[in-house]
Amino acid sequence: MKEKVFLCSLLFAASTSYVPAVNLQENGGDLPQKQEQAEQAEKPSRFTIGGYGEAVYSHNFYSDNYLRYQGQNVEKYQNQQHARFDLPHVVLFLGYDFGKGWTLGTEIEFEHGGTESAIEIETEEGGEYESEIERGGEVALEQFWIQKSFCPELNLRLGHIIIPVGATNQHHMPTEFFGVYRPEGENTILPCTWHETGISLWGQAGDWRYEAILVPGLDSDRFGRQNWIKDGAGSPYEFKIGNNIAGAFRIDNFSVPGLRMSVSGYIGNSFKNTLSSTESAQYKDVKGTVSIGAFDFAYNAHNWIIRGNFDYGHLSDSRLISQYNANMSKNSVSKKQGIASDAVAIGLEAGYNLFSQIEKLNAKQQKLYLFSRYDYYDSMYKTDAAIQDYQWCGRHRIAAGINYFPIKDIVLKGEYSIGLLKSQYNNEPSISLGVAYAGFFSR
Repeated sequence: MKEKVFLCSLLFAASTSYVPAVNLQENGGDLPQKQEQAEQAEKPSRFTIGGYGEAVYSHNFYSDNYLRYQGQNVEKYQNQQHARFDLPHVVLFLGYDFGKGWTLGTEIEFEHGGTESAIEIETEEGGEYESEIERGGEVALEQFWIQKSFCPELNLRLGHIIIPVGATNQHHMPTEFFGVYRPEGENTILPCTWHETGISLWGQAGDWRYEAILVPGLDSDRFGRQNWIKDGAGSPYEFKIGNNIAGAFRIDNFSVPGLRMSVSGYIGNSFKNTLSSTESAQYKDVKGTVSIGAFDFAYNAHNWIIRGNFDYGHLSDSRLISQYNANMSKNSVSKKQGIASDAVAIGLEAGYNLFSQIEKLNAKQQKLYLFSRYDYYDSMYKTDAAIQDYQWCGRHRIAAGINYFPIKDIVLKGEYSIGLLKSQYNNEPSISLGVAYAGFFSR
């Protein structure tokens, strides 16, 4: 009898100890472990990946012949037209937070859907086909930096960085401008996107943000009439020559709700910042100082986006630099062209969100901006008396179109534009379509 009572007691104890275990599993099992996993899931990842990209089509109702601006050829090419498909920029952002204020940022860019070598028709060499190397290497590494953040007001960045001079260099993602292509004025006379290896000190306090930068100077060998100092950035070699050091800065103010106002600038010598050199006494005191000042703003409120820029640049010793470049070897990287002493770019665009007036679409956060833009730019705004001023380098441009945002990070664009040149040249109308994205996939 005692044995039966003991056996029944043992079975009851076993069954009662088992039931709570089953219930614990049904309600979450190992609670401390699952709680730890949930806490880890809530923490932001240290690894960041993102990017932006553009695919575009343009039908240009004007000739792309390299002789279209020359004398009797103007009338000959009056009724010609051409069309193009392109991938202007496809960019991948990769970043990592090491902790304790140390972070890494990289930006890898594929321009025009491939490597940075291309076949071009050379205007200066009788329209010959020529292979051009835009930069040393096959992939454009536009950013690669290590940053130490001491506090929001003080951050130190070292490596390959963006030079934030002008509106487009600081705000160059396709969701940050209305046109199918980047604003034409700044994209003509300034490097865009301008990136150099150097050191940057930046921070933000209240409504003010600042950045001060030291980088290698530009290379005057590569200056030209159509793009002024633009091609002097970067390097055709596997390294960047640093015989001259330049400085740049940017200051942003956000005091007015919805409005950003910014000033930026650059100064640095460009002559002899190259592999070529001269012992001639004629060029002994030539510095080729490049000075650039810029103002830009952006207003985003009350369903309006309005942006504008004003950029002015000066190059000292432009006559002597033009003379020096003209005498360089045919196989050199120099364009061997006359270079202006001053260049200018002015731009203004405004767009209104039509969907803000349609309650159903506004609730879905879809946006449709009807916009217009005006540009004036001249890469030969002022020239030395000894240098020919090519009048077609200066023009007005008017554009109008739409930007449709089905979601925040994707935009479909369409625009009609016309470049208005001096009376002796043909105007340049065009219709362009594009689709673009910009955002982070994880962070």
